[in-house]
Amino acid sequence: MEKRLLFAIVLSFLVIFLYQAVFMKRPPQPETPKGDTPLELTQAPEPKAEPEPIESQPAKKQPQAAQESPPSQADFTPTSEQAEEQIVIDTAMFQAVWSNKGGVLRSWRLREHKDDGGEDLELVSTQSQEINRYPFSLLTEDPDFDTLINNSLYKSARQTKTIDGIYVEEVRFDFADEHNNRVEKIFVFYDGMYNIDLAINVWRNGQQIEPRIIWGPQIGNPDPAAKKTRFGGSTGISVYSAAKVHRHEEKKYTLEKSTYNFVNWAAYDDQYFTALFITMPQKTSAVFIREEVNQIPYYFLAVNYAQKAYIGPKSYETLSQFGHNAKKIVKFGLFGFIAEILYSAIKAIHKAVPNWGFSIIILTLLIKIIFFPLTYSSTKSMAKMQELQPKIKALKAKYKKAKQDIEQRRKMNEETMRLYKEHGVNPAGGCLPMLIQLPIFWGFFRLLVVAIEFRHSPFILWLNDLSVKDPYYITPILMGISQFISQKITPTSGDATQQKMMLIMPVIMTIFFMNFQSGLVLYWLTNNVLQIGQQLIMNHFRQKKKRESHGKRRKK
Repeated sequence: MEKRLLFAIVLSFLVIFLYQAVFMKRPPQPETPKGDTPLELTQAPEPKAEPEPIESQPAKKQPQAAQESPPSQADFTPTSEQAEEQIVIDTAMFQAVWSNKGGVLRSWRLREHKDDGGEDLELVSTQSQEINRYPFSLLTEDPDFDTLINNSLYKSARQTKTIDGIYVEEVRFDFADEHNNRVEKIFVFYDGMYNIDLAINVWRNGQQIEPRIIWGPQIGNPDPAAKKTRFGGSTGISVYSAAKVHRHEEKKYTLEKSTYNFVNWAAYDDQYFTALFITMPQKTSAVFIREEVNQIPYYFLAVNYAQKAYIGPKSYETLSQFGHNAKKIVKFGLFGFIAEILYSAIKAIHKAVPNWGFSIIILTLLIKIIFFPLTYSSTKSMAKMQELQPKIKALKAKYKKAKQDIEQRRKMNEETMRLYKEHGVNPAGGCLPMLIQLPIFWGFFRLLVVAIEFRHSPFILWLNDLSVKDPYYITPILMGISQFISQKITPTSGDATQQKMMLIMPVIMTIFFMNFQSGLVLYWLTNNVLQIGQQLIMNHFRQKKKRESHGKRRKK
């Protein structure tokens, strides 16, 4: 049974590995190239599905800035600026640079998170400059109108205030022309927070319309070489609708656009960061758009009725405080509830031990202690199975034709079960306790893959970043050696041939783990070392008990 369990674990890693290697490739480019025309995005269809009920649990209260309601009679006096200018917003969490040309975002740098070069992390992609389309551009059903409102020079104004003791800054962009076209963009920023309030009001030919806000192309500027050192990273959109998160990844996306209706929130995100928009679910639709310029694909998120935005790290703790179920963007996976428990546990440990590597080791030790009774039961059962192997082999020899003869097979099974019963052995006793632990392993695995706390977090010596692979492959090799030792000293019910075949498993595991995050490898290595120590202790007591049992028999 233990052979099947280990094979299942290895097979799980193989599926993950093949998924990354095969399905995460860049989609093929169309054969017919497009010209050098400017990028044009089309309007998504209007929602047709039934709206989702409003969430029963309100988000955590956030400070609200007073915003002006759209006037019933808009002032269409031509309003514009003579020259392009930049508006810089500095807070403790980020620096944002806006341009009055289109009222768009040119830069959003995070103060507390660095890129691989040690600079403040930029979340506005350089692709924006390549195609001259920036985040918070507007999209309507009229391409000519889009060109006008996204390239005109807006008048800008800013004011500061304090709300609930928090420093708040408001930036307003206004544009109007002689054809009764008008645009208002209002953004409110809070010091110490990644979220902003926003209001977009647009009139075309005197009629108010609802445009879409664009985020894109892409998010940030990932280094392809650095990205290969992190396992499980993906970039695309996430949409929360009907109490479910829908995801599209750039590299697997080949359609022109996909539309989701009645959306609670929509986000463009990668492994660790996101630009997330809170919307009006009864009205909102979100669109993932793929466009090409010179055979190069560019990806955008377009969303309407946006009221708030969160642009920052995918920190489970921060997103939980933000509310709106935004924390669901953190992809903990199948056993997410277990990953959440482990996340809370490792955060508590880190408060006492401010090193994420040692926090992983301590949490692994605690898990090992908690599951010691199950591990002991599993080892004890396997040891009994090992002792019965000679008798089981004898039964197989007695019923040589069991494979072809149904009657012999029935008799052999009956005698085998009788043998188990006489010696108090449960055939599944060595496997079931370990199967119970698999959800814990998977929850820990997903936690170490997606938790931003491990990004750029050093451990000791050469391990400077627990979110990337070991650059010298030292920990994967040590993990493989420890796996081999653990297998050698653990009782097994398999025959000699099966035991020899199982010795290749540490080699396979080592190969798999070479490209995994060093934090994950550290967890598995620690688990193996603790398993070796635990097994040696159990073997000692088992041998001692066996000697005592033999001594009593001699006295008789």
